[in-house]
Amino acid sequence: MTRNPVQALFDWKVRGIRWIEIIGFVCVGALVFSVYIAKAAAARESAEIGRLERDIAETGQRVRLLRAEAARLEQPGRLEVLSRGAGLAPVAATRQADEAQLTNLKPAPLPVPLAPAPDAAAPVAASASAAPTPDAAPASPPDDGAQR
Repeated sequence: MTRNPVQALFDWKVRGIRWIEIIGFVCVGALVFSVYIAKAAAARESAEIGRLERDIAETGQRVRLLRAEAARLEQPGRLEVLSRGAGLAPVAATRQADEAQLTNLKPAPLPVPLAPAPDAAAPVAASASAAPTPDAAPASPPDDGAQR
C-alpha cells in the first residue's frame, strides 16, 4: 500500500509531536512576533504624531501672540504719539505740489554713509594711511642725495 506524501507529512512524528504541529507553532510564533513589531512601530508613529500636533499647537499660539503684538504696535494712536515725540508731523497742505511744480522741486541730498562697507575698508585704510592728514604739516620729499 502506497501512502500519499501529504498524508505522510501529517503522520510523521518526532517524540510524539507531528511535524505539521511544529510547523504550525512556528508560523503562529512568527505571526505573533510580526504583530508585536507592527504594534511597536505604530506606537512610535503615534508618539511622533502627538509631538507634531503639540508643535503645531505651540506654533499656532506663537502666531496668534505675534499677530496680537503686531496689531498693538501698529495702532494709529500709538504711532502718532511716537512720531510727535520724534518731531515728525503731517505735511502741511501748503507744501503739497501739483504736477507742474515737480520740475521746480529741489532733489533731496544723497545720504552720506557713516562707515565704509567691509569690502571697501581695506583700500580706504591703505589710501588713508598714505594720504596726509589736514592737521599734519606737509611732508618734505625724501632727500636722495642729489642736488638740483
